[in-house]
Amino acid sequence: MKQLVGYIFLFFALQSCNYFTIKNDTREAVARVNNTYLYKKDLKNVVTADVSKNDSLLLINNFINNWIKQQLLLSKAQLNLEAKASEFEGLVQKYREDLFINSYKEAVVKQYLDTTITENDIEEFYTKNNQNFKLNEELLKLKFIKIGKEVYNKNALIKLFKSSKKRDLDSLQAAELSLKSHHLNDSVWVKYSDLVSKVAILKNEDKSQLLKKDNFIQKEDSLSLYLVTIKEVLKRNETAPKSYITPTIKQMILHQRKLLLLRNIEETLIDDARKKQQFETY
Repeated sequence: MKQLVGYIFLFFALQSCNYFTIKNDTREAVARVNNTYLYKKDLKNVVTADVSKNDSLLLINNFINNWIKQQLLLSKAQLNLEAKASEFEGLVQKYREDLFINSYKEAVVKQYLDTTITENDIEEFYTKNNQNFKLNEELLKLKFIKIGKEVYNKNALIKLFKSSKKRDLDSLQAAELSLKSHHLNDSVWVKYSDLVSKVAILKNEDKSQLLKKDNFIQKEDSLSLYLVTIKEVLKRNETAPKSYITPTIKQMILHQRKLLLLRNIEETLIDDARKKQQFETY
C-alpha cells in the first residue's frame, strides 16, 4: 500500500514545478478505506511551495498513511463499540455545545473585560486578603556573587561586595564580566530555594544559622568563591509582602472581574429573553 501511495503522489508531484498542485477537480480520490475516500482537495494544506520535492512527497505520503490508519482504527472501533454509539453521540453533542459557549464567553471577555489594574486596586485587594497570602517557604533580600578562583582582582571584588556604599555597588555591577554569577539587587525578595539552587554549597548549611538578618556568608569549593549577604528574612507562614505577591494579585483581580462580567452577561441574557418570552418553564 505504501508503495502504491508513493507512486500516486510521484505522478501528482511531477505534474507541476511547484511539486504538488491541486486541480479544480476536488472529487479526485487519492485513497480509500472501505466506503470513505480521501480526495486531493483534502491535501491542499499538507505542503507549501517552499518545500522541496523530496520533502513534499514524504509529507504527503505520511499524511495519507496516517489517514488510512486513522480510518481503519475508527472503523474497527465503531464495529466493536456499537453499543456505546448513542453515549458517544451525546458526548460529542455536549462537547460541541461547550465549544460554542466557551468560545462565545472568551470573545466577550476579550472585548469587554477591563484589564487595567491600578496601584490602588492592588493595595485594596492586598489589604482585604493578606491573610490568604501566607508564605510556604522563606523569602530573602540578599546580595550574591560567584567568583572564579583564578580571577586576578578577586580581593578587590570582595571588598566592593562587602561595602554598603552605592558607588562601590556601581563599581561591582560594572565589573560583572568578572563574575560567574550574581544577584546585586537586595530590594527584591528571593525564595530560599532559589538561593540554594544558585549556591549549592549552602544546601548543607544549618538553615536557622544561615537565614539571619545581616548575615554574611563566604564559602568556596575547588573552582569558585561564593559571597552572600542576607539583608532581610521572612519566615514560613508569615504574610507575603505586597511587592512579591503583586503578580498573583493581578491574576486574581482579573479572574474576579472575569467571573463578574460573565455573571452579569448571563443575567442580562436571561432577563432579555424573559422580556421577549423566548423561554418558559413548566
